[in-house]
Amino acid sequence: MRLTRFSRTAKALADPRRFEILEAIASTDEVACATLVEKFPVSQATVSHHLKELANADLITVRREGQHCYYQFCPRVLAEYIEQLQKRTTYRQLQAVKSEVVSR
Repeated sequence: MRLTRFSRTAKALADPRRFEILEAIASTDEVACATLVEKFPVSQATVSHHLKELANADLITVRREGQHCYYQFCPRVLAEYIEQLQKRTTYRQLQAVKSEVVSR
């Protein structure tokens, strides 16, 4: 994974709402944009912006059918990101972060 793709993925995952949207997409085989708009208390434009960022990071794919868009999660990209994250950090650093997250 090149540094630009790694950075793009990190940025996409950093936003809490965007991560929630990704979780919603990952929890199903495919989801329509309209369904996501109904699920989250933000505007359609905001959901579309988050979807664009997730697609730019290759974390989701888009299937267009007429005027409708359907989204699917790309677990391979997330797995590649996690693998690179592990390579770029030490085990001790990851354990410290994990302990901090678990204690919250």
